[in-house]
This record gives sequence, C-alpha cells and structure tokens, in this order.
Amino acid sequence: MDEFNLMLTKQNNSCAICKKQFIKNPHIDHCHETKIVRGLLCGNCNTGIGLLMEDTNILKEALIYLSGSKG
Repeated sequence: MDEFNLMLTKQNNSCAICKKQFIKNPHIDHCHETKIVRGLLCGNCNTGIGLLMEDTNILKEALIYLSGSKG
C-alpha cells in the first residue's frame, strides 16, 4: 500500500498517460511479460492499451491514423 500511495503522489493523483486527475480508483498497470508495475492509469487508458494488445507498433499506427484524420 505504501508503494501505491507513493506512486499516486509521484503521478500527482493523475493518469500516467492522459494526465487527467483520478476520479475513480486507478488501475495498476504492469507489463504482462515481466510483471513489472509501470504506473497508475485511468480506466480509459488502461482499456485502450489493453485492446491494442500493448503493442507499440499498433500504438504507433494508431497515432499515424489519428494524425492523418485531422482536417
């Protein structure tokens, strides 16, 4: 619990990805290969990286896709 609270303080009570303040309890994000905790995420960001299979290539392609859709 001490490590969780320290991480929460270090992240300024906000998501490590989108930086929005936590309204609900944060998700403890970890690498599924190494089991190492990476940080605390909001539900949306946690779901997003999960649905994209934590694959950095897919995430990069999503960025390119979103960048190209700006009018």
